Amino acid sequence: MDYTKEYKKKTPQSAKIFAKSSKLHVNGVSHNIRFYEPYPFVVKKSSGKNLIDVDNNKYTDYWMGHWSLILGHGQKNVKDALKKQLEKSWMYGTVNEQTILLSELIAKAVPVAEKIRYVTSGTEATMYAVRLARSVTERKIIAKIDGGWHGYTSDLLKSVNWPFSESESSGVLNEEKIVSIPYNNLEESIVILKKHANDLAGVIIEPVLGGGGCIPADSDYLKGIQEFCKKNNSLFILDEIVTGFRFRYGCVYPTMKLDPDIVTLGKIVGGGMTIGVMCGKKEIMEYADTTGKKKSERSYVGGGTFSANPTSMTSGFATLSVLKNNKSIHSTINSLGDYARKELSKVFDGKVIITGKGSLFMTHFVKDGITEITNATQASKCDTNALHDYHFKMIAHDGIFFLPGKLGAISSIHTKQDIKKMILSTEDYLN
Repeated sequence: MDYTKEYKKKTPQSAKIFAKSSKLHVNGVSHNIRFYEPYPFVVKKSSGKNLIDVDNNKYTDYWMGHWSLILGHGQKNVKDALKKQLEKSWMYGTVNEQTILLSELIAKAVPVAEKIRYVTSGTEATMYAVRLARSVTERKIIAKIDGGWHGYTSDLLKSVNWPFSESESSGVLNEEKIVSIPYNNLEESIVILKKHANDLAGVIIEPVLGGGGCIPADSDYLKGIQEFCKKNNSLFILDEIVTGFRFRYGCVYPTMKLDPDIVTLGKIVGGGMTIGVMCGKKEIMEYADTTGKKKSERSYVGGGTFSANPTSMTSGFATLSVLKNNKSIHSTINSLGDYARKELSKVFDGKVIITGKGSLFMTHFVKDGITEITNATQASKCDTNALHDYHFKMIAHDGIFFLPGKLGAISSIHTKQDIKKMILSTEDYLN
């Protein structure tokens, strides 16, 4: 069934405003994935678990600010802390105590964070992590995962979308310095890494593929890649921008007994404000210290005008403080994620595979004989058009928002009743 007419009827003001946006902005948006047909609704405000658009339609939100809002929209502790900070000002451009307070929380929760450098996006954090790895090892090649997403940095913009053998963009140079390995396939990954061993600076991996299909890594796979890196004197880099503080207070890697050299963080640690974090072992991070070093001896890692700005630091500190002081939040939202995956699998009755971990989940409409999804290649062979239709139906008909085609994130403000409403919407979609 086509829900476009119903959507257009409910969102006339969004249509008008988005037409104006399209005259000013490329494709009407400021992030490629935010556009969907016939046009995205325009948000007026948000609160708790809800987005409210300019036509006063209310949506239960599972996109949650690119998965960054683990406490929901406008959480009171975060809002109150930001109000106090705004009274003092919102930009200093100098050292501030708020940065130290947030770093103390991160350093205690993330063992590898012996030294920290803040930026303003995940893209910058991974860009600098790659540069640091090349400086430390004096090598050039970086290995990443098929379907792995680390932002728009040219150093990692390869093999993101199927078919992985095609270039992701014009204007990207030196792609031969990026090699791609298959997720959760240790034997084939090691074969590829051995071919490039002499010039391999590092390997960067998400412990749960985010944009690649919400697919958890096998623990033995990560351990095997780490072992190769250690023996080869290459850096083992974990991108925990999505997973950091999502499933527990801290990162995923200690639960897998991993020992990364560098970890990148973002999203949740900013509490909804702009942030990117690169942290790692002291002896590695010290390469970014420019004091008394020649250009050839340093890794020139900046931060940017808005790095460690007091509003982001305040928002991040307030968010992590709530998570630290309310240990039940993670167990509750992880249980809701388990419930969502279990009940959705029942309702779809073999038509889909639900991937995910903890409070993250994604629906894959299977075709072409796909019976499991352990990597992005399998995920890419599923029916993405059906997933978009399913998500759009919920937006247009049921007031439930998933960014079409993307995974869902459960926050502390969601309830079991919200999940049940989503299940009922799914049953309706199938009938």
